[in-house]
Amino acid sequence: MQASSRSSFQPAEAGAILAGAVGICAGGGALVGWAAGATRYGVLGGVVAGLPAGVFAVYRRFKGYFS
Repeated sequence: MQASSRSSFQPAEAGAILAGAVGICAGGGALVGWAAGATRYGVLGGVVAGLPAGVFAVYRRFKGYFS
């Protein structure tokens, strides 16, 4: 029985996951802001919430690499 190989870190994939999470949160924030009448602030709130969400998503994807 062989030990499982360590997953490799792929910066392009990590960047895509981060950008995707921030984009999804910004879009959701834009919808909430639009419904409330302040689209600009909704997008800003979505981006602020999306950064930690994106970092968490990258960590979850590559957690084997960081340990």
